[in-house]
Amino acid sequence: MKLLVTGGAGFIGANFVHYTTSRFPKHDITVYDSLTYAGNLDNLSGVQQDIRFVEGDITDPKTLEPLVAENDIVINFAAETHNDNSLTDPTPFVNTNITGTFRVLEAVRLNRKRLHHISTDEVYGDLTIADGKRFSESSPYNPSSPYSASKASADLLVKAWIRSYGIVATLSNCSNNYGPYQHVEKFIPRTITNVLTGVRPKIYGHGRNVRDWIHVDDHSAAVWDILQKGTKGHTYLIGADGEADNSSVVALILELMGRPEGWYDQVSDRPGHDVRYAINADKLRSELGWAPKYVSFRDGLAQTIEWYQANERWWRPLKDRAEAKYAVHERPWRLPT
Repeated sequence: MKLLVTGGAGFIGANFVHYTTSRFPKHDITVYDSLTYAGNLDNLSGVQQDIRFVEGDITDPKTLEPLVAENDIVINFAAETHNDNSLTDPTPFVNTNITGTFRVLEAVRLNRKRLHHISTDEVYGDLTIADGKRFSESSPYNPSSPYSASKASADLLVKAWIRSYGIVATLSNCSNNYGPYQHVEKFIPRTITNVLTGVRPKIYGHGRNVRDWIHVDDHSAAVWDILQKGTKGHTYLIGADGEADNSSVVALILELMGRPEGWYDQVSDRPGHDVRYAINADKLRSELGWAPKYVSFRDGLAQTIEWYQANERWWRPLKDRAEAKYAVHERPWRLPT
């Protein structure tokens, strides 16, 4: 098959390309990416000789449509993804996640190609700590940030194009990814690289907000199961039962990296910070037979720490710029009285 991977130089997209070239070497892969600050050709190191790379924006139909026409399947990873950035300036999130998805859909429709659209569990809003519920494919959309609202809009466009135009497409909403090549602005790599540079990690507020973590390789494996066995027109939720609150994640990183318990700072909370995400991936497991390789979050996190320890050349140039952006908004946090 000929695969067009949009956003394939970003964190999750690049890991999907690495996964695919190692396990499905007969497929032809074209990576299409605009190389914003989060897209990096270094993310494709080691596989560039096995792929074709085209620089371009998914909002540009003149570049996008010919690429869609010459490939069999489009896997759309292209997105602006960082919640904090969406609160500062939502404009690129609307442009890329909504207008860009529209352009992808039109190119797919006009050229009668198959699409798999990558999305997030954040479109469903958040859950309470105590209720024990998890998101499923039937959960209502209730986004709470410009980022999640733009991704919810993109999902609804895909669903509408499936129903209105009969395009052949599947969707997946995944829980929080972690692993190699994740930008140091994100929670886990920021914490790891802070420790590596001798800086105390930061936790928003009380640190009780819960995320459902999945190693990026397990996400890639799930996408391939959907591509090969998924029912056209269906949505699949991807999660590895990796719920952990932020303070527990930092504590585990500190333990694995040999730092003392409590060696972190609490900073002002993010506006509209979702309380808890949790994924019910029963449909993916029962219908397609998917199961995560990293059943233990501890094992996946240890592998991720080892990667950042061995790849300072990759993350060091990004670190100062990311920390400068955080310094504008972060302030010491104290328990309200």
